[in-house]
Amino acid sequence: MLSIMARRAYDRKTVINYFHSMPPAVPTARLWLRRFRFSDARPLAEAVGQSLPELSQWLPWAQGLYGVSEARTFVKSSNRSWRRGRAFDFSISMKNEPGSVVGGVGIWYTSRIQRSGEIGYWVRSDLTGIGVATEAAEALLPLGFEELGLHRLLMRIAVGNHSSRRVAEKLGFSYEGIAREEIMIRGKWVDHEVFSLLEQEWASRNPR
Repeated sequence: MLSIMARRAYDRKTVINYFHSMPPAVPTARLWLRRFRFSDARPLAEAVGQSLPELSQWLPWAQGLYGVSEARTFVKSSNRSWRRGRAFDFSISMKNEPGSVVGGVGIWYTSRIQRSGEIGYWVRSDLTGIGVATEAAEALLPLGFEELGLHRLLMRIAVGNHSSRRVAEKLGFSYEGIAREEIMIRGKWVDHEVFSLLEQEWASRNPR
């Protein structure tokens, strides 16, 4: 078992290594995934605002007013987490819409010591159903297993969010079960389905 000092040393080392190795931008066939910056605040607020009726059903942060101020607060927090090596959020832009923000995708640690993490995503409502979330999430899988050295990667999806569930299934995540009343959304406790992908499963599908 690692001592407290060893854990702290491990954390400092991994934060430094992963901060410098994590790419600030990731291209895919149709998308640019890029670290959030303050110039994204307005298009981010517009994308969330357009999608609140849908997002508010599934995400605890997408409630009430979401304007430029809230978007700037998120970008500041996201950049701080990035610098500290805790979480890595990317804006999603369509290559044919330069400067746009059509969603977000991120990967973060749930436990560094146990080498486990989680991935999450959202997409502007008018672009759902065309594979944007799947393409964005798939692009972060090699970052999780190769850059962050994860052993286990999770997706937690609110029960009833069928579109998000299909993303997990398309990417080969295994269904584990239900985390009962895990997160409060709109004043109600919501069950979440848990999906996972292990490093050996990832490696077998992506041989070097």
